[in-house]
Amino acid sequence: MPTAVSLFTGCGGSDVGLAQAGFSILMANDVLPYARDVYQANHEDTDYRLGSVADIKSFPSADLLVGCYPCQGFSQGGVREPSRGINKLYLEFARALRDIKPKAFIVENVSGMIRSNFRHLLRNQLAAFRRAGYRVKCEVLSAADYGVAQERKRIFIVGIRSDIDAPYDFPQATHGLACKYPHRTIRDAIGDMPVWPEGEFYARDFHWYYLSRDRRRDWDQPSKTIVANSRHMPLHPMSPALKKIEHNVWKFVSDAPARRFSYREAARLQGFSDLVFPDTRPGSLDMRYTVVGNAVPPPLFNAVASALPDIW
Repeated sequence: MPTAVSLFTGCGGSDVGLAQAGFSILMANDVLPYARDVYQANHEDTDYRLGSVADIKSFPSADLLVGCYPCQGFSQGGVREPSRGINKLYLEFARALRDIKPKAFIVENVSGMIRSNFRHLLRNQLAAFRRAGYRVKCEVLSAADYGVAQERKRIFIVGIRSDIDAPYDFPQATHGLACKYPHRTIRDAIGDMPVWPEGEFYARDFHWYYLSRDRRRDWDQPSKTIVANSRHMPLHPMSPALKKIEHNVWKFVSDAPARRFSYREAARLQGFSDLVFPDTRPGSLDMRYTVVGNAVPPPLFNAVASALPDIW
């Protein structure tokens, strides 16, 4: 079984996908304690190192290195400042790459990285990985095209070590028009779950910013992007539709009950099976949303990892 080291792991979306693709994860890492708690409640055998990757001085030898370094500096929903220090965490990934020298690596990040004001940072990353000794490709993929019931685009950077004569081709879409399977829908993902799971969703009012755009999709559509901020979580389809009143102003068409997705529904819409969420942190409702929204959809990561050539 090929082995992997996982950095900036969060609660483990990448690692679920890797395990499904046949990899054994030797080590995982993140700075968020509750992400570690959720990971270990679901994958107790992995060596999970809590803390900054900068404090990790050596890494286990592995065939594959993967990393999903934080994206707030690039994200459509984040601060979007190219100069932020968080945008330089790829240098720690490159350090691990030089130390481990795996046969291949996979990086995932938000698609906003290809925006014109961030493109130089993407070029810097590609250059750093090439200097580390890898042939590199990158592409933006849509999670919905790989069996995730959600509109979510992400950029993937994949590298094969330069001394290995094997190309990498990104996987072809499996779901959608002209594909073997239709896009998965909200109903497919959560249709069997309770309609009103008391205590498992953010139940406060819908403020003006929330109602500045359409946050709802119907049962037989993929969900809008699952986010890490509980206040901005998309609407459950049991909620009434939203009607546009004017620019950046939407209102519900009726006074029927409305709510955001619960954190458990959000996990399903990300492509997880039913995650175990331990009660280990105060304020854990927001933390549960955070770790789920920050995760990589496992089916998408599985597709990217499964497309790696047989070099193990």
